[in-house]
Amino acid sequence: MSEPVEQSLPSEQVTAVAEVEHAVDSVQLMRILEAALLTTQEPLSIAELKRLSEVPLETRFLEDLLQQLADKYSDSGVELNRVASGWRFRARPEMQVHLDKLNPQKPPRYSRAVLETLAIIAYRQPVTRGDIEEIRGVAVSTQVLKTLEARGWIESIGTRDTPGKPALYATTPQFMDDLNLRTLQELPALEEMGTLLEAGIAEAPESTESEPEANAA
Repeated sequence: MSEPVEQSLPSEQVTAVAEVEHAVDSVQLMRILEAALLTTQEPLSIAELKRLSEVPLETRFLEDLLQQLADKYSDSGVELNRVASGWRFRARPEMQVHLDKLNPQKPPRYSRAVLETLAIIAYRQPVTRGDIEEIRGVAVSTQVLKTLEARGWIESIGTRDTPGKPALYATTPQFMDDLNLRTLQELPALEEMGTLLEAGIAEAPESTESEPEANAA
């Protein structure tokens, strides 16, 4: 009986990848990645991180290095993780209570109407204003939607092909980043969203928007 043939990459491709990886000074590249990620405020995508190398990099090889870098910080007060927009360092959640002492300003507290509207958009997207009103059972004020758009958590992604062409709303990569998520499939249980959003607000740059009224519908 003949032995089964293993499925693998063509030998030429394997050799090419190995040659590129051999040409990379992994220790130096990890230092560069570390410096770039520690000194930026926004997540860096794989495409952006590849530009830091003098030679072309395979995505798998770069992700392996990033994971090694994440492991290096596994016992520290900061962590390297992947979110919707790319990779970033952030303070571990348990550190935030201490960091808040440096900036005692409280993050804005959003009304129940704002959080309920955001939750509906996140879990049912894309939705129209009418969809939100039908689910909540009350009218949604324009200020609520403007507040979420100003925060960068929702955006209009088009219109529904019905009379009046109502706008369709969906969440943004910024919303995913603030919740420290990579995909919508990682959305937490609904009751956990408020807590996670408060943590995201605390870490995000301060908004210049005024706080919405607590009783906004």
